[in-house]
Amino acid sequence: MVQIHVKQSEERQFLYECPATQSVDTVIRDVVSIHSLQTRIQYLYIEGEQLSLYGPAKPHDNGEGQTPEGEDASSSSKIRGPYYNEDPSGKRTGDACNAKFAEALRRTLSEAEAYVSKNQVLQKIPLELGVLKDHVLNINGAVMICYPMGLPNYDPVQQLLCGTFKGEEPFDPDTAQLWWAGKELMRDKKLCDHTGKNEKTKIIAKLQARGRDPPPREPPVDKETQKALMAWCYKQQHEKKKLDDNGDGLYMNSSSANPKAMKSQFQGMPVIRYG
Repeated sequence: MVQIHVKQSEERQFLYECPATQSVDTVIRDVVSIHSLQTRIQYLYIEGEQLSLYGPAKPHDNGEGQTPEGEDASSSSKIRGPYYNEDPSGKRTGDACNAKFAEALRRTLSEAEAYVSKNQVLQKIPLELGVLKDHVLNINGAVMICYPMGLPNYDPVQQLLCGTFKGEEPFDPDTAQLWWAGKELMRDKKLCDHTGKNEKTKIIAKLQARGRDPPPREPPVDKETQKALMAWCYKQQHEKKKLDDNGDGLYMNSSSANPKAMKSQFQGMPVIRYG
């Protein structure tokens, strides 16, 4: 299976696996769907936490003291429930649900958020479309248990579950582009036409909307490797300066005289000195 590391940003990234003979069109549609569900779950995690603590969102004031539903946005006559918890931000009603149900909702949200986390990339675990859909269904079920009467249409959690939330602009599965190594993967070709027939190929790709500039290419080394390389170079320069100050007699005992010093440094092996 070819492994595609879809990296939109440091926080928004995931792994996707497919056969090398898969059509690029199918790959793009799958990647767009996974990216959309990953984004939705990440938003659900944030808004769902607030829902479990402070209850449904307050209606939006249209500037005339009335909400789109005709309710009085400034009304405070509503009877507070037994689990009332005032929202410091003032965005939610404070009518929280039963603490036991709220904890179950937070646990469901945490499980979903952990599945879409960037840590899955570090653990080399690809995301699956079916599992993502199951997590969204589980969150929907937990919300229904907490609020059997349903959430108002203007609540962000309700909008996220129904697909009406207006967040960042989603990618269109019919027109989105997938880029790798500065080149667009053409929809009318197979993946192997771009990456070769090796099923163990790994690439880093990015989604881009049609009509936009090509996404920036990934740097040849990651930030941690770059930091380690810079630290090693600084150490070498420091040792060279010491040798220049002390004469050439100590050169053979310095780590800079070892041609394998850099390799040992990255492998975490100590430099063996003789004499």
